[in-house]
Amino acid sequence: ALLFYIHVQYYFSLSLSCSLAHSLSSIIPVQHNLPLCVCARVFVHMTVVSLSVAVSLCKAACAEVDSDTEAVAGQGFKLGCISCKMRGEVEGSASVEWYFRARGESNFVHIYTYEDRTPTILDERFEDRVDWNGSKNTNDIQDASIYLLNVTFNDSGAYRCFFNRILTYTYYEFRTTASKIVHLTVVAKATRGTASIVSEVMMYVSIIGLQLWLLVEMIYCYRKIAAAGDEALRESAAEYLAIASESKDNCAGVQVAE
Repeated sequence: ALLFYIHVQYYFSLSLSCSLAHSLSSIIPVQHNLPLCVCARVFVHMTVVSLSVAVSLCKAACAEVDSDTEAVAGQGFKLGCISCKMRGEVEGSASVEWYFRARGESNFVHIYTYEDRTPTILDERFEDRVDWNGSKNTNDIQDASIYLLNVTFNDSGAYRCFFNRILTYTYYEFRTTASKIVHLTVVAKATRGTASIVSEVMMYVSIIGLQLWLLVEMIYCYRKIAAAGDEALRESAAEYLAIASESKDNCAGVQVAE
């Protein structure tokens, strides 16, 4: 979504730059219109490239993000569980187990296993209602998320995901474990959280701020080039007057000699 927004901003900014360049053509010499548009285009292009590279680098890295905790009855819900390796370059493999403790109960029950790219549902309450939504086409699992289908109020409770991981080094293997707990609440109707509202407001503020910043930068570029153009015109006029004056003096000297 962020990359899509960046490219939309890119094309919008390019059209804005050329429109402003043509609208200011009356105060900027014609021969400087091309550098104006080129200046704006280069600035916008470099900004977009920088943002795209940053997003690409972020996408390549593993980030442990907390799962959502509120599901709507009758709909699907993703139970997120991410455990990143401390060193991404180290080869590894992992199996994942999911446990569930319903409200009012004291013990966790083993409900799901994912090992060697094979899912196994172990609790009849979740039969045909759990899909693997984590790392795919690899045994080096860092994302162990699952997707619950047709959520019911009985699904409220605590979910625990458990990683059994083997890290493979040159001369030995190291076994490690990790676990996370998600407290799920099932509601009849979706409610919008404060964090979601704040995030949306900040997104719009960022968009407006980016547009204003880009506009200021382009106007600065235009004024700088316009000033350079005016200076070049003044120098050309002064040079022309100097040549004309010299020619006049030469003509006067010739007439006196005659």
